[in-house]
Amino acid sequence: MTATTHRTQSSGSQTLFLSLELSKSTWRITSSIGPGLSPRERQVAAGSAAAVVAELAHAKRRFGLSADAPVRSCYEAGRDGFWVHRWLTQLGVDNVIVDSSSIEVPRRARRAKTDRIDGQKLLAMLLRVAGGERGVWKVVHVPSEAAEDQRHLARTLHAVKRDRTRAMNRIRSLLATQGVTVAGSLLRFDVTRVRRWNGQPLLPGLHRRLAREGEHLAQLTAQLRACDVEQRAAVRRQHDNAAEQARRLRQLKGVGWNAAWLYATEIFSWRAIRNGRELGALAGLVAAPYQSGATQRTPGITKAGHRQWRTMAVQLAWGWLRYQPTSALTRWYLARFHAGGPRARRIGIVALARKLLIALWRYVDQRVVPDGAQLKTT
Repeated sequence: MTATTHRTQSSGSQTLFLSLELSKSTWRITSSIGPGLSPRERQVAAGSAAAVVAELAHAKRRFGLSADAPVRSCYEAGRDGFWVHRWLTQLGVDNVIVDSSSIEVPRRARRAKTDRIDGQKLLAMLLRVAGGERGVWKVVHVPSEAAEDQRHLARTLHAVKRDRTRAMNRIRSLLATQGVTVAGSLLRFDVTRVRRWNGQPLLPGLHRRLAREGEHLAQLTAQLRACDVEQRAAVRRQHDNAAEQARRLRQLKGVGWNAAWLYATEIFSWRAIRNGRELGALAGLVAAPYQSGATQRTPGITKAGHRQWRTMAVQLAWGWLRYQPTSALTRWYLARFHAGGPRARRIGIVALARKLLIALWRYVDQRVVPDGAQLKTT
């Protein structure tokens, strides 16, 4: 323990370590050169490049470092996204973005939380990482600007679908208050023909509200169709790595446009995935075991990563059972879970989703077709 501390202080004496606590109006910069030393704390205007550069120079002089001494920094992932990281990298700062959920917090009692405490905590963890300690936190993998830009289409499509579902639910709920049930789609719904439970027309206020909701639903439907057309065109015409991987995924029966483009742009095209266990953990589809003494159970999966990834993975798994009945994954699921009842099938589909996601990664990365899987003829 002592050797590690001396090694950290020795290397840290030539390096400036700092944490940034970002907010909308101010940034709090906490800096030091090693553990056990009183940190320097300053606030600068949010997004002020000149103020940050000046503070780096002041901190180096305060700790007796040369003007060209290296700087290592960190900040929590949040609303500012990746632009701060890219800007710091251009300044020559070795920066990392920390996953907020991986930062340690005390559980003994209600904890105090201020920007000052958070900044000092981040700095202390950064010094531990610099000293060689592993598992201190989880670091966010930063995509390139082009890879980040490609993700907007799939996320826009998901957001529009969600808003469209909400609009349809609002219309149905408003009609239900008048004893009206609409069977089928609401796309051709005509509010002028609606009659209340007693056969009378709708009152003017409700009529106008339903008309506005219908217009909103029509706009969302048009946006959804436009996004769908744009997505298919991107898969067919673009010649980058993401589009190529999406086209390859589309060759498998049971894999549609949305799933192919989502996994190509969000995961496969720019992440350096090393193995299947890492991919399963990234999507939050691995078990979270609990073991203490004689008590041992598995409450469920970790649910890390983006919720849309897991939702799509489960949808793909159900579709895989239907369109790939002869594949090894389908046979594995049927043999192990199909006869176990509804609960067993729901548990099994999550396991199948993880195995299928790993199989798709191997298919696009190593050209390994899933065992027994069928490809589309056209």
